[in-house]
Amino acid sequence: MSLQATPTLLQLAMQSLLRDEAVAISALPDLPMELFPPLFKDALTHKRSNILRRMVQVWPFPCLPLGGLMKMKAPYLDVLQTILDGIDGLLDQNIHPSNYRLRILDLRALHKTFWTVWAGDKTASCISEAKCRRRSQRRGLETVAKPESLKVFIDLCLKPRALNACLSYVLLWARKRKALLQLGCKKLKINTIALQKNVKVLELLDLDCMEEVEVCCTWKLSTLAIFAPYLGRMKNLLSLILSHIHVPASISPEEKNQLVSQFTSQFPNLQCLQELSLDSACFLKGYMDQVFRCLEAPLEMLSITDSQLSESDLKALSQCPGIYQLKHLNLSGVILTNINPEPLRVLLERVAATLRILDLENCMIKDSQLSVFLPALSQCVQLIMFNYLRNPISVAALESLLFHTSKLSCLGLEMYSTPWEIFGAQSDSYHKRLDELREELSKTMMHLEHTRTVWFSVAPCLPNDNQVI
Repeated sequence: MSLQATPTLLQLAMQSLLRDEAVAISALPDLPMELFPPLFKDALTHKRSNILRRMVQVWPFPCLPLGGLMKMKAPYLDVLQTILDGIDGLLDQNIHPSNYRLRILDLRALHKTFWTVWAGDKTASCISEAKCRRRSQRRGLETVAKPESLKVFIDLCLKPRALNACLSYVLLWARKRKALLQLGCKKLKINTIALQKNVKVLELLDLDCMEEVEVCCTWKLSTLAIFAPYLGRMKNLLSLILSHIHVPASISPEEKNQLVSQFTSQFPNLQCLQELSLDSACFLKGYMDQVFRCLEAPLEMLSITDSQLSESDLKALSQCPGIYQLKHLNLSGVILTNINPEPLRVLLERVAATLRILDLENCMIKDSQLSVFLPALSQCVQLIMFNYLRNPISVAALESLLFHTSKLSCLGLEMYSTPWEIFGAQSDSYHKRLDELREELSKTMMHLEHTRTVWFSVAPCLPNDNQVI
């Protein structure tokens, strides 16, 4: 026989309050703040709308992390409407009540530990801070400042289909109260080519709050130019991911210059940018200097993949003022066969003290180019991963490469294509020659004190002297 757990005193107190709605509402101003989170949870579970509405108005913490308690989906729409009705009661007052502390309504799926009142350090800290403010107020030690605008935070993903009912309601509610609150979004994901239909949404957001933007669909260059002014207003942006910008064949060089300039001219405003990812961004070939010369804040991650770079682009990258603390560099899919390797050597020298991940997969680098930047690569003392797959390499070049990388004490993973020379032999001698190479490489690395994985692809990458960009 299973025994039902005995209710705690806290649970009994909650049940007693919820049984008498009028008593519960009248008791809220004097309720200890430790009881607010569990009472709010119970009221939400039992859909006690009047209690929820009033609790919002006397909420004792600066932030109400509602998104950590309920999902922003249709079944919760009635609860969301109740909460926003309660906030309306505050916004409509010319003079805020003395115990009105709510400054942030957070609708993101964060802060879930806040609702476990007795378990989370963050909650305890929040409660302690609120107690100190309340005691200071009572003693007359806290200066009463003009209340700030209420901030409402959401995460937003713009898709071809309409937004869900909850987000649509929040946006409509915020639009009607734009003068009284700020609607903030820290993470914006765009997966629709119909940007024009979402301009009203971008206009509604406080873009100063934006920290991460990801565009994961194919845009025309003209669409990127429409988005550019909004990007320039994201002055606290930390991460920008952009992919698959299509340039129509019919576009004139003058029009392309104008559209590209509308995009690159926004980068001087992005002084907090730490991560920049450009995939299939061939439209920037020959224009990269307009981007890199403006990046003064230290970048931590730079990814330019499956794109075309000119020699001047690579030189501009090596001279970028914000590149000196780079930790992750990904140039996979950027064909470098006919480009002078000197700018890459300079780049690796500049980031040698901080670089941890280097991805040069499928750059079609020749042995003669590798030998130029190999000494700089051996100076990257923090490197933990090096990807050199799908580059044509000879046995001699591979042995030289491994000799230089063996000096890197942090390096734990190296990936290479099997030397193409091996596959010139007859099939019956292939395995024998490969085993010999592995044995030679093992001897080269026997003196290492740490574990290191060297991985070879099954198929070789054949050299192609006619490869062009």
